[in-house]
Amino acid sequence: MNMLAWVMMGIAIWHFAIFVPDHFWGGIVGAFAFAVVGSVVVGLALAGGEIDDASLATALEAIPGAILGLGVSYFIGLRREDPALLHNR
Repeated sequence: MNMLAWVMMGIAIWHFAIFVPDHFWGGIVGAFAFAVVGSVVVGLALAGGEIDDASLATALEAIPGAILGLGVSYFIGLRREDPALLHNR
């Protein structure tokens, strides 16, 4: 059940990607993949590698991973579009 909670939370956080410009690596589908994988990886790490009964805390564990995954996808995509864009700020 933990895996389901992490994936669903990753998908829920992914919906907020519409509020930023689309610079995600792979577009919106890439953002989806990074959010889901990030939420599962961080959720699994915070759970100590165990997949057992889910609780509210289980779903909250996935939030940092989804945000981290979206951030990684965004900055990879931004850098691939224009490498000078990150260095001129």
